[in-house]
Amino acid sequence: MPQTVLRLSTNGPGLFEFTGEAARFITDASNGDGLLTCFVRHTSCSLVIQENADPDVRRDLDEFFRRLVPHGDDRSMSWLRHTTEGPDDMPAHIKAALTATSLSIPVTNGRLALGTWQGLYLFEHRDSAHERQIVLHLSE
Repeated sequence: MPQTVLRLSTNGPGLFEFTGEAARFITDASNGDGLLTCFVRHTSCSLVIQENADPDVRRDLDEFFRRLVPHGDDRSMSWLRHTTEGPDDMPAHIKAALTATSLSIPVTNGRLALGTWQGLYLFEHRDSAHERQIVLHLSE
């Protein structure tokens, strides 16, 4: 069963698409049917399947989550206990808990069975740049 680790560099909060990298992995690994599992090895970012046509969708999602879970130095977040790694850290953990750390995508005839406007994204929740690791695993 083929597996690889994809490394993605982020430059702050937002959605970073990795559909192309996942599709290349599938092309190299199989021409049949199966299931791609994507798993992110971090607790302050997440994975989502989202629209990849209009960049406003990604901006609106990022803004929604900023409003839903503000920085730790916001007065509404004064109840937080985990604050040693900065005001963006615990909110990043909360955002990751609300989303997903893994995704499963069917593979049909050696291609991701995504819809027309769907893309695979790492959703970075921290303010600073990070190098993130996503394990891609193909089961056939």
